[in-house]
Formats: sequence, C-alpha cells, structure tokens
Amino acid sequence: MLYSLHEYAYYTAAPFRVMAQLTRDFWGSKLNPASDTALGRTMYASAELFSNVTKRYNKPDWRITTVSINDRDVRVRTIEDWSSPWVRLLRFQRDVTDLRRAGIKKTQPAVLIVAPLSGHYATLLRGTVDQFLLDHDVYITDWVNARQVPVLEGRFDFYAYMDSIRDMLTAIGARVHIVAVCQPGPPVLATACLMAEDKDPLRPASMTFMGSPIDARFNPTVTNDLAQEKPFTWFKSNMVHTVPPPYPGVGRRVYPGFVQLYSFMSMNEARHTDAHWDYFNSLVENDGESIEKHLEFYDEYLSVLDLTEEFYLQTIDLVFQKFALPKGELTHRGRKVDTKAITDIALMTVEGEKDDISGVGQTQAAHGMCPNIPDAMKELYVQKGAGHYGVFNGRRFRDEIYPRIRDFIARHDAA
Repeated sequence: MLYSLHEYAYYTAAPFRVMAQLTRDFWGSKLNPASDTALGRTMYASAELFSNVTKRYNKPDWRITTVSINDRDVRVRTIEDWSSPWVRLLRFQRDVTDLRRAGIKKTQPAVLIVAPLSGHYATLLRGTVDQFLLDHDVYITDWVNARQVPVLEGRFDFYAYMDSIRDMLTAIGARVHIVAVCQPGPPVLATACLMAEDKDPLRPASMTFMGSPIDARFNPTVTNDLAQEKPFTWFKSNMVHTVPPPYPGVGRRVYPGFVQLYSFMSMNEARHTDAHWDYFNSLVENDGESIEKHLEFYDEYLSVLDLTEEFYLQTIDLVFQKFALPKGELTHRGRKVDTKAITDIALMTVEGEKDDISGVGQTQAAHGMCPNIPDAMKELYVQKGAGHYGVFNGRRFRDEIYPRIRDFIARHDAA
C-alpha cells in the first residue's frame, strides 16, 4: 500500500511540477525585465526548489569518458563484460594507445569494485572509479533496481549475491584485487573464504574493505542500534512493500529505495534541511558554483533503487542481528563458511574516524577473523576526520586513502 501511495503522490503532484517549471522559466528568462530583481530571483528560486524536490531522480549516467594520466587524456569506454537479471559487470576500458602516450606500457592491476546494494546506484562511486582508473584496470558491480526485474526471474537473496560475486570473479578470468565498499563486506569476505577453501585459481589476490559492517557488534551506530532494538518481524511488516504497476517487477516484494532514502535523510535531517536552504539562497544570489555542487550531490544522492525482500531481510538477520559471519555460524547452501580458510589473500581495511554508519572497529574486525593470513599481508587504516561517505569519495579519499590502497594493491600484485 505504501508503495502505491508513494506513486500516487508523485503523479498527483505532476500539475504542480509543471506549474513550477513554467514559473521558473518565466522568472528566469532574460527577456523578463524583472528577472534580476529581488522578487524575480525569489520566485525563480522557489519554483526551482519545488521542482527539484518533487521530481523523480532516475539512475544517473556514469559520465566517465576520459581520465587524466600524467597530464594526458586517456579515453575510457564502458563495457558490459557479464550480466544476470540482477547485476551487470562493467569494465571501464582505457584506450591502449592513449595509455602508451601517457607513459603506461605495463599491464596494471585489475580491480573489481563491489558497489553497495543498499539503496543507491553504483554510480554513487563515480569518484571512486575515477581515482582507481589512474592506476588500474577497473571493473564494478552495477546492481539492477529490483522493481525492474519481473517476478518470473525468481528470487535474489544473500546467497545468490555471494554466487554473483563468485561468477563475476570467474568471468574476469584472473586473480583480481577486490574492493568492497560498505554493505558488500560480509558477503564478499564469505565468498573469498569459500574460494580459498576450494583453492579456486580465480580467488582474489587481495581484498580491501571500506567502511563495512564485517562485525557490527563493535562500536554500534544508530543504524546498528535500530537493527538490534526492533524484532525481525518488525522489519518484515514495516519495511517491505509490493511493487505496483507499471513497473516490470509488479507484484515483487521489495525494500523500496525511497524508504531507505528517508531513513538515511532522517538521521541527518538538519544537515539536509540546511543544504536545501543554502541551495535556495544560492539560487536567489545566482551563485553558480554553489548551485552546481548542490545539484551534483543530490542528483546522485536522491537516485535510489529497490532491494528484494529476501536479500534485505537476510542481511538484517545474518549481518546485523545474528552476526553470523564473525560468530562462525554462516552457511552457504548447507556449507559452513570458515574465515580461517584464507591464507594467501592479502587483506586491507579502511575506516573513517567519524563514520556514523559503520563504526570504527566493525571493518577492522576482519583481521581477527582471518588469523591465517600472514601479518605481512595485512594492513589496517583509520582515516582521521572522515565520515562514511569520505571513506570512498572526496578530498581525504583522493589524497590520503587511495594512495595507501594503490600501494597495497601494487605490493601484492607484484607478489
């Protein structure tokens, strides 16, 4: 019912959006002599703000066509290397000729970035991909919005997620370096355990976990507390809804992206309110730079996707309530996941000092869970002053975090 009401509200607001857009165009037109008056700028700003707040934010484009290496532009093509109904494996292929002109003549390490499946599209990691492209052959998991997958395609749960990670590593066809950002930490680590135990020749060469709830018992945040305070049945009854028409996935039970978005925004309600008030003032003052920064962030942040009911509920159950992996109780299709099986996959953890999603200690717990990885193959780093988003994007990521990951990968790629 909630999903249907959400769609009804969106379509009901359509006439008001059209009116707001007409108002914006009228007061923003250079042909209007009152456009540069205080009244004109205020009317324009009000209409623009209403239009942006009520519009639908679709999946953003990657917009990665070039990367600057050694002061030379290297062309980049986005290629789909493998796919299923639930995820596409994308490769950002850098032009070989351009790389040679930039002085890159050797094959560089291949990296699979596992984007979070937790409400936002993989494009949220655009800045992460941009940085890794400087020194790596980059792949990424591009998760599909569950409401776009017909019910006939079946279920997609925590274990199918693990299978997808293994299938993508196999499709790449080499021992790559895997980087898991936030949510993927537990299933990626569990998949690496199974591949290590099988002595799979395509197991990762290294794994880097960034702001991941590997063991959510450490330093619990508001998100962790909610998962502990509410019974499992509460999440099933209140957070899962049915996809309405006209989506291809009509009838599928999902955790809607707009519900997750509201949860995230309510945690920092004052910050988002202030950001939109500042945006309004920037529109009034015609501060182009501030306007562009606001739109760039919120065009991405407000674009959300749905998760299948089974994947969402199993994540709550296994990761945030039972802590199955760190307790040694996680099984995959009847097979126990043993974190002690990993002996030759290098391990790095990155945390943000001010992370309010995955508290300090939750990610680095992986080191204690994998005692048979030699100490020389482990690295632990906590970034001072960084929040959750700053672990994988922004200035601190570019200047301080990424160089450490790059050097870590280079050392173990050579080995």
